[in-house]
Amino acid sequence: METRRADSIATQIEEMIFAGGYSDGDRLDEVRLAEQFGVSRTPIREAFQRLSLTGLVELIPRRGTFVRQPGPVELLEMFEVMAELEAACGRFAAVRITDQAIENLRDANAKCQMAVDAGDADGYYNENERFHLIIYKQSGNAFLEQEAQRLHNRLKPFRRQQLRLRGRMSQSMAEHEAIVSALVNGDAETAANTLRGHVAVQGEKFQNLMAALRNAAE
Repeated sequence: METRRADSIATQIEEMIFAGGYSDGDRLDEVRLAEQFGVSRTPIREAFQRLSLTGLVELIPRRGTFVRQPGPVELLEMFEVMAELEAACGRFAAVRITDQAIENLRDANAKCQMAVDAGDADGYYNENERFHLIIYKQSGNAFLEQEAQRLHNRLKPFRRQQLRLRGRMSQSMAEHEAIVSALVNGDAETAANTLRGHVAVQGEKFQNLMAALRNAAE
């Protein structure tokens, strides 16, 4: 229960940051937030820990917790690296993935489609995350899985925000189907290229993401 509460608080603080409630460098007041959410300070601290994994806040010993929003160049660089890590996972997974993992990907996709039909961006994100974590695991390379997971966590708030762009969930869903097809066929290069394009936010996609982040803060 406490874990779910901390997760919920972390998501709400994330939304407050994107909505302009906090600026880069602002200190998050643990006591005030505990009062605001009607909880003890423990779930607030746990929420801070979760947010620190994404890099959206920085925990500084004896000073407090501070908002840290990456600039556009840093964000683009992170997405470029994420796209290559996902491509590598897909390339390895195409020759190593198990039949059970294929079924798990199909199940995640079915739930993603339900979220698309319901217009539920957060529900889609949860199953989308499951989809990608399965592929990281099926790369069969523990180091690659760990690095992909680490950067995935860092980009969580921004990947979630991207799904709220008009038409993005349906587009993402189509890309998921193509990824599974490549994995089923053992087509390593198609799996890698499709995953790379699925994650990359260069060009127009990046401009749309930055516009969405600006609009959220207005």
